[in-house]
Amino acid sequence: MADTYSFDLGSKVDLQELENAIQQTLKEVANRYDLKDADAALEYKSSDSKLHLSAADDYKVQQVYDIFKQKLVKRNISTKVLTPGPIKSALGGTAKQEIELQNGISKEKAKDIIKDIKDSGLKVQTQIQDTQIRVTAKKIDDLQAIIALVRGKDYGIDVQALNYR
Repeated sequence: MADTYSFDLGSKVDLQELENAIQQTLKEVANRYDLKDADAALEYKSSDSKLHLSAADDYKVQQVYDIFKQKLVKRNISTKVLTPGPIKSALGGTAKQEIELQNGISKEKAKDIIKDIKDSGLKVQTQIQDTQIRVTAKKIDDLQAIIALVRGKDYGIDVQALNYR
């Protein structure tokens, strides 16, 4: 039996499911009558961890974004991982929008989460590790209570328990 148990809190997007949601969105946009001439494009660039969305006008960009969010929810990806930028006018009378994907937990959010964990009164240790939080305890029940605590709060980001040991 182990002396201590631990898990990591983080935020991670399944890129294969994301790609599937993008393909389903584009397929639905191509088939919808109200978006027939939308000239919609939605692509993910892993180099900057952003989605690039473009369509014929602002309204159609918003419609494509709404469809995309529905497809994410159907694939069990939280929409909290999306940080949409403003819709901008592009060349040729089109509109575009950049949507940033959350990857990991920022230092500010990590401090908020750690503060809530410390306030819970459970005997656990926390440590910020780059974009994750390591939580360690002697009792596995304490870790499960921390997982329930974090899932019960809304931090504005998608927080998941990763690497349970």
